[in-house]
Amino acid sequence: MGRVVLNHSTHIEGLIPILKKLALSKRIKTVTPAIISRVRGRSSNLVLRVSVKTINGYKVIARKGQTAQEVFISTDLSKDELKKLLDICNHG
Repeated sequence: MGRVVLNHSTHIEGLIPILKKLALSKRIKTVTPAIISRVRGRSSNLVLRVSVKTINGYKVIARKGQTAQEVFISTDLSKDELKKLLDICNHG
């Protein structure tokens, strides 16, 4: 079971409950929300998209409205397995 590292005071609305669900997986080590930025375009719902592979896992981009937040996930899951797990946590 992993843990959610809360090192920032601000997060995209609705993101933390999803990350806590994700951290319940045995193959997730840590979940770290990182930098928040403004983006063009709008996504009305909270969307999590796997971005790039990192040394020990993946970077995921969480988007809602005109805000995007990077989330670093330390895991040994494959990209496809992580995508499936994110879908389950986001919609389940």
